[in-house]
Amino acid sequence: MRLYSLSVLYKGDPKVHLLKAAYDVSTFNFFQRSSVQEFMTFTSQLIVERSELGSRASVKEQEYLCHVYVRNDGLAGVVIADNEYPQRVCFTLLDKVLDEFSRQVSKMDWPSGSPETIGYAALDGHLSKYQVERPGT
Repeated sequence: MRLYSLSVLYKGDPKVHLLKAAYDVSTFNFFQRSSVQEFMTFTSQLIVERSELGSRASVKEQEYLCHVYVRNDGLAGVVIADNEYPQRVCFTLLDKVLDEFSRQVSKMDWPSGSPETIGYAALDGHLSKYQVERPGT
């Protein structure tokens, strides 16, 4: 069971943009890592774009399961995991991250924010804390 990506996005008008993200691409070949990360960023934005405000969904994309939660205020979170990772845990993580993010980052910064300008450093910690290693790996 593995988590590959944890992203916070803003579903604004006219489009969705990434506010902050953390990736674990360590299981991929070194030469594939940047394209895998780009794929995860693109997929996260696309899923949020296609989701309604106030909705939760799990979407299968290739060999991954993408769990998305879009709040009514436009703040959205996406977890990309393997097929074995428990859905309930993913949504618990998304709830926790979005609540924490909205307390630490001003709502006024969401529409114009980017990963470089948003001061929220907890995603990497959450991604590693929720990582479940298989015995013997």
